[in-house]
Order: sequence, then C-alpha cells, then structure tokens
Amino acid sequence: MSSSWVETGIFEFIQLAKFDLHLFDPQMLLSAIFFWNRETRAFEFSCGFVCPTLLDIAAITGLAPVGDRFYPDLFEEEISIKETSISWDKKTYLAFINAHMGKPGTSVSTLEHIAFLMYWLSACVFCTPSLQVPKYYYILAQTLHLKKKICLSKLLLASLYSCLDEASESLFRESGPRNLSGPLWLLQLWLNAIFEKKLSLTLPFTPACKLEGARLTTLTPRKRSVDNFAKYIDAIPSFTDFSEDLAPFIRTTLTGPSWLRHNNQVGQISHDSLEMWFGFLSWDVIISGMRQKDVRIYPYHPQLFARQFGLCQMKPLPLRRKESIDADICVEEGNYQEVLDFILRPDKELKLTPSTFSPSFLVSKCYLRWWCQYYVDKLIDFDGFLKKLINSPLSS
Repeated sequence: MSSSWVETGIFEFIQLAKFDLHLFDPQMLLSAIFFWNRETRAFEFSCGFVCPTLLDIAAITGLAPVGDRFYPDLFEEEISIKETSISWDKKTYLAFINAHMGKPGTSVSTLEHIAFLMYWLSACVFCTPSLQVPKYYYILAQTLHLKKKICLSKLLLASLYSCLDEASESLFRESGPRNLSGPLWLLQLWLNAIFEKKLSLTLPFTPACKLEGARLTTLTPRKRSVDNFAKYIDAIPSFTDFSEDLAPFIRTTLTGPSWLRHNNQVGQISHDSLEMWFGFLSWDVIISGMRQKDVRIYPYHPQLFARQFGLCQMKPLPLRRKESIDADICVEEGNYQEVLDFILRPDKELKLTPSTFSPSFLVSKCYLRWWCQYYVDKLIDFDGFLKKLINSPLSS
C-alpha cells in the first residue's frame, strides 16, 4: 500500500508510527501546559508567542499544508460501511487488529486497508481516550483509502489545540484533572525540538527513518526526577530573547521529505512549493472533530509566530476588527462553508512573491511596545509558578 500512501501524502507519517510516539515526559508536558493561553491559542514565553505551526507539523510528520478541508458531512460514505463487514463488536486495539488482519502472503483488501487506517487514526494520530477504534473514523479512513487529498495537518493541529485547551482547563478544575487524550505526542516532539540545545537532550541513536519526528522521539527524557520539573520551569522563562531554538525547522540541515527541504531556492521555486508556503503562512480556520457534536473551530494565525518562519515579527492584528462572529452558527446550522467564507474573506487572500532573505528574529518597535504592555502582568518566576501549582487540583 506504500504507493497509495505516497499518493495521498501520508507515507512518511505512517512510517513515524513505527517509533514510540507514546513515550512521554509528564513533567515536561505539564510545565509547558501551564504557559498555554486558551484565548490566544499559544504558549506565552517571555520573548513572545510560540506554538506548533503547520511548518512544524510538516517537519515532524511529513504532512503537507495542502489538500481539502475535512469536517463532518463534507464527504459521503462512498463505500458502504455494511459492505466492508467491519467487526464493530471488537473495538479494543488488539481485538480490532486481530479481527481485520489479512492472511500473510495475500493482497491487502479494501476491508483490511480501511480497518488499518481506522486503527492508525485512533491509536497513533488522534489518540482516542477509550483506547478503542470508534466508528466515526470510518469516513476519514475511507476518504484516505480512496486517495483523496485531505489536509490532515490542519485537522491534527486543531486536535492539538483542543487537547491543550482541555489539559489547561483540567489543571484548575475543582474536581481535579482528568486523564488527557489527544495528540500529546505532537506536543512532546515539538518540545523536544525547542529544548534540545537548552536542556542538552541527547540522541542515543540515529533512526533510519529520514524524518524529524523519528529523530525527536529519541530525545524524550527517559529518567524521571523531581529536579527535572524545576529545570523545565526555569527553562521556559529563560527564553527572554527569541533564538533559533524556537525556530528549529528552518535550518538548512533539516531532515524530512524533499519537498520540504528543497522548497526554498528562489528562482527555482515551483508552483507546488509556492502553494506549500501559502499553506504555512496563510491565516485560516481549522476544524477538529469527526462528529457534528464534537466540532470545534480554531483560528490558525501564523502572523503571531512570524519568527518561527524566520520572518520579522510585526504587531498582530485581528482579521476582523468590528464585525462579531456568531460562534454557534456552525453547531446549529452545520453550514461550515458559509462560516468559512464569512471569516476568511476570500477577497483578502494572501499574495506571495518569492524573494531572497536570511532568517531573522527581529521585531518591530510597535510590536515590542505592545508586547511589553501585554506581558508585564504575566511575568512569572519559579516561586510564582509553585504558588500557581499549589492552588491547582494537582496539589491535592
């Protein structure tokens, strides 16, 4: 099926599942989550906003920022769910695998491929809380099986936003934090990338897979220590100046798919490469959720994270300053395209002209004045963080 995965744009991402994506450093994740702002959808470091972007996802997973948007009811059930004969009574991961794995030496059937994609989406990509393969992943799995180009990277980023919002909120819930689910593996690998030099994370071996995500899985700290928590908390406020550590995927030694490594040669840049950068840098609305009741919409605003692309940071401004957006229209009406057209304003579409430049982490004076005023009440040291932690349910 490798040729099918290459055509769909998920080949590298599926190879990443061979590595231990579910090895976490809870202390590193917890320390970062305390700096997550659910309003700006960003981690607020001393030097400014930082967050995984579509460029980061491309480097880690090999997923391109192009393709059709996926949301409930957009794609039809072209292959009848009854015809596939999927065993829905065997939903746990191991039981689902055993029930749908074909015999060795035989060609992969439609049933087996769709079942595999459902398992992969559930266990390796979105990480369902039930540790089961839900039926609602069928349409997405079928769509990928039919080789339709879906922008899985935006779906993944929206799911990470939802996961971070839930994690941040749960830390201060009176009933205490719940078990978290979602693509926390993506957060772990991104943190490994930005902390690699500052925390001297070591690479025990070089993986054969030519993907940044594979390399980053080897950097996750294995040893658990109380001292590590203090080290992580000290590390985040120490980013007083934006450095190349916070933009780890614009380096020339990047490991990854050729379209990502070779798309920065001005004068030779192809239409496809221009489309990739358009996807990285364009403001957008991203959607998470496989079912209507689970839908969440989020802004993708790379203008907040310009320095992560090697660009000068200007003062961020909202796309719409006066008009209000009815957040419930998506849930009540289900007319996503109308909402997207209203928010994104196609008449204001980004125009890109390739030009030669060197990565820069400069900021405008206007941004600097704005950020100092915005962040002055958010300054936090380790003692302040401990007080914040003590007041959370985690201390009980």
